[in-house]
Amino acid sequence: MKYIQETSDCGCFFCEGIKEEDSIDNLIIHRGEHAFVMLNRYPYTSGHLMVVPYVHKASLEEIDLETKTEVMQLITTAIHILSIEYGAEGFNVGANLGAIAGAGVADHVHFHVVPRWNGDTNFMTSVGSARVLPESLADTYQRIKERWQSEQS
Repeated sequence: MKYIQETSDCGCFFCEGIKEEDSIDNLIIHRGEHAFVMLNRYPYTSGHLMVVPYVHKASLEEIDLETKTEVMQLITTAIHILSIEYGAEGFNVGANLGAIAGAGVADHVHFHVVPRWNGDTNFMTSVGSARVLPESLADTYQRIKERWQSEQS
């Protein structure tokens, strides 16, 4: 809840983050022409990424074809990177469109790319509403950023 309150009080953190230089502070991994990739600050698993259009729109219908195309390309690249770097065996990819659908940031459409592994559910998430991550967010950021850059070379 604190996360949602912070974004509503200080504007869109996606729009604010893209004004800064890429770093662990804004968690931006890669910038494309129409969209960017960043880590989720409160990930479900290590490597939980978000693909976000630069344009601040609440729905897919408001986004042009070039942006939607690049978003899909970045999602595909994210899956490739996470498969190599983390050995992910599957993925949850999707968007929560609108507050009623569970969007934490309902006015700026974005997609989640969540790596999955066989047997990765545990009692902490299902019963305790807590997440257990095997590495720090800073380590995840560094690993994915370096891998993304090496794959793009």
